[in-house]
Amino acid sequence: MEVTDIGERDTATNSASGNGPGHRPTRGLIQDIVGNIQEIIRSEVRLAKTEVVEEVAKAGKAGGLIAGAGILALFGFGLVLVTCVAALALIMPVWLAALIMGVAVFVVAGTCYMMGRQRMRNVHPVPERTVQTLKDDVAWLKAQTR
Repeated sequence: MEVTDIGERDTATNSASGNGPGHRPTRGLIQDIVGNIQEIIRSEVRLAKTEVVEEVAKAGKAGGLIAGAGILALFGFGLVLVTCVAALALIMPVWLAALIMGVAVFVVAGTCYMMGRQRMRNVHPVPERTVQTLKDDVAWLKAQTR
């Protein structure tokens, strides 16, 4: 008995069964499916990387605003302390100016904090588009194997 390649045997079987030369061998179909699956996985990994980079950038910006709010709050606290010292030491209008500046710095710090907190809420650690496309790919693969 002569040993033949699987693809040749499939082609011979298909020709003998009347499927004709236009019918693709099983081996070729499996290779195409494996190739498609590999490309899908590669594209999903690229998409996941892109989404993670985007989310890290959002988190960095939000964190920067929160850090800025913390620094400004420290300056505001320092100004309020200077105001208290000036008020107790001099009892002059200089303290009023320092108090107004301290309050203004707190207002800016509060605004930065609120903006940073709002942006932090928009950070999504789970790559949602990737999860959805993976679900779509699994459904497509199930449909192909039926």
